Amino acid sequence: MININENVLSKDLSPYLKQHKDNPVNWQIWSKETLEFSKQIKKPILLSIGYASCHWCHVMAHESFEDEETAKIMNQFFVNIKVDREERPDLDFIFQSSFQLFNQTGGGWPLTMFLDENGVPFMGGTYFPKETKHGLPSFKEVLQKVSDAYKSQREKIINQKDLIIKNLDLKKNSVLNQDLEPILEISLNHLDPVIGGYKGAPKFPTFNLFETLLYFYNTTNDKKYLTPVELIIKQLCSKGIYDHVEGGIARYTVDEDWTIPHFEKMLYDNAQFISLLSKYCKINPDIYFAEKLEQTIEFLKKNFLNKEGFLGSAYDADSDGEEGKYYIYSFSEIQDIENIGKFFEIKPEGNWENKIILVEKKKPPEEILKKLLHIRSKRNKPFFDDKTQLDLNCLMISALIAANEILPKKGYLRLAEEFFLKIEKKYIKNTIHHSYSKEIVFIEDYAFLINAINDLSDTTMNFKYKTLAKKLSQVAMDKFFLKDKNIFQKNPKNNNDTFFKPIDIGDNTIPNGNAIMLINLVKCGMMDEAKKLSISLNGYMNIYKNHMMTAIRAVDFFNKINSGKNCNEQGCKIDD
Repeated sequence: MININENVLSKDLSPYLKQHKDNPVNWQIWSKETLEFSKQIKKPILLSIGYASCHWCHVMAHESFEDEETAKIMNQFFVNIKVDREERPDLDFIFQSSFQLFNQTGGGWPLTMFLDENGVPFMGGTYFPKETKHGLPSFKEVLQKVSDAYKSQREKIINQKDLIIKNLDLKKNSVLNQDLEPILEISLNHLDPVIGGYKGAPKFPTFNLFETLLYFYNTTNDKKYLTPVELIIKQLCSKGIYDHVEGGIARYTVDEDWTIPHFEKMLYDNAQFISLLSKYCKINPDIYFAEKLEQTIEFLKKNFLNKEGFLGSAYDADSDGEEGKYYIYSFSEIQDIENIGKFFEIKPEGNWENKIILVEKKKPPEEILKKLLHIRSKRNKPFFDDKTQLDLNCLMISALIAANEILPKKGYLRLAEEFFLKIEKKYIKNTIHHSYSKEIVFIEDYAFLINAINDLSDTTMNFKYKTLAKKLSQVAMDKFFLKDKNIFQKNPKNNNDTFFKPIDIGDNTIPNGNAIMLINLVKCGMMDEAKKLSISLNGYMNIYKNHMMTAIRAVDFFNKINSGKNCNEQGCKIDD
């Protein structure tokens, strides 16, 4: 039973939703019941999507969602729904795509979308300030104008559904095959040859691109693919985006020099960082990078484990209401640490808001790190979002297996197998699901689970893994594969709580599920299925190539195996 006059988020398990349980906004959860209720009362929906460690989500919450006056307007004119993007990546994908359609620009979080009473979007934005500033209208002004527009143009807005669906549908060309390396050349031309990564700011690590470049270096031995990887690795390990005291990287930096991080630490970033760094260390076995690899893994082992024994999702950027407070230092705090200036860039005026973000000159000795950690230990840690996400935990298993090749004496393969045994017990022997709800699962959960099992199979040569991987691949085919389009849907085909069936072919915070499934199908020997998927991805790639770095790698992997290249009597092998 829906109660539109109360905030129901206290009943939800999501840490992000619980952060909003005391808002005066009458927040509802996304459900068929909520959507049906909205339809019955003919009221538009205000959909707010974010995640627990999102800084600007917190800002908008403090400014608007905790404000009685703003909440009154929201409650009067809208059915208000709060969504954790990490619990429902399908909803985030659908409505981020809608935002991009309406605004012709990239989205972000918090995502603020206005939907008609049937759950179909008609306009949206991201962060709106409480008061008009920086060229952005006040949130209260937006609420009033949207409400007025809906009242006066309700029928017109509702009748836009078919047009919106048509524009959200992905376009595809009929392409059987194509030369993939020229597509990579386009991305190479957009990289900064001095600073690394894509040109400009903010700076994201974009691991999908660099994993693909490293793959092509391994298959071609062409240095042009390795050079950008070398540069990004050096920047990520030495600049402010890396936490030199405890290990791990931040989500991104706001500047182009990799110095000023947006301080939240995400499991998906750090798992991919471990994977890329491990694969790079196979090519360049430098002790400096190996130590960064070990430090990051040990940081995750110590700080990311939740009560279930799985890895949680993220650490917040803020502590005590201040961005970066846990990680930064004042000059007075550290000036007396002997020789610290030899190892870090230290200036009395600092390098960010009169504070110091540590940037490495050279690797510091352990005694300096201990002193820096001692100072930090007196502070309150940022909030930890401890929810388990299956796809990310499986991503970490694969990362640990890669790291084991560099640091075989550290027991990372054993740790990977221990994580898998927990996953097998909870998910495979019961119900494979994404996070809290056993009713919700995505192709990424299957893709990264199967990928982890294949990695275990390749490493341990245990035949049971290969059998299980093939079995689960068939389940994924049955559950997600659209035979008319030869592509995997993001959520199960029988899902019916969204107005639009999402097909996701581009990389986002993690590699694309369709691309990973193509690699899985090849490794499982399901070549007929793989061929259909490869042809389909080729068709999309002709149009959306800049967003499909993992697909480029996956299609090339399929092509080489399918053609017999890198195959012998013992089988086929390409370092993917």
